[in-house]
Amino acid sequence: MKKSNLFTATVFAITLIVGQGLTAQNKMMKEDTKMVGGAAMYPSKNIVENAVNSKDHTTLVAAVKEAGLVDVLMSEGPFTVFAPTNAAFEKLPKGTVDNLLKPENKKTLQNVLTYHVVSGKWNSEDILKMIKDGKGKTEIKTVSGGSITAWVKGKDVYITDENGNSAMVTIADVNQSNGVIHVIDTVLLPKS
Repeated sequence: MKKSNLFTATVFAITLIVGQGLTAQNKMMKEDTKMVGGAAMYPSKNIVENAVNSKDHTTLVAAVKEAGLVDVLMSEGPFTVFAPTNAAFEKLPKGTVDNLLKPENKKTLQNVLTYHVVSGKWNSEDILKMIKDGKGKTEIKTVSGGSITAWVKGKDVYITDENGNSAMVTIADVNQSNGVIHVIDTVLLPKS
């Protein structure tokens, strides 16, 4: 009798655990995901949990780790991140990324990365409204304290840094549990 109850309890526990796993898997399958760097980005995951899966953002993820910003970007936020791709980092002068990743340049790296982050969750609709209200452009304050300018050319949204370099938003509205990511094709640099 005791063995039978133990067996029944074990089967019930396994069924419950497997059922919870399938429920979580089904929930993620039903989420409105976007593909970035060959991976689905889940709105139920935070910025870092999603970014580590994008093969197009390995340089950004390595930089975030080196800068010690993982915990910040995993926090509640919300944040809007303009996320440069690996190809965007490759546009920088040769040796720039390697130099930024050196421990002695941690403060500079943090400044460059937080220049891509805005406090609050701003989807493309919000940004387009701000551009319209600003009669063609809007200035946005970044977490680093600098400012970037958003504007539209044709159907594309561009972000211009304080040095006049412009990045095009290539994938907008990648929703996260703690904000939103907009993928960009150029690294934005704060005024030196």
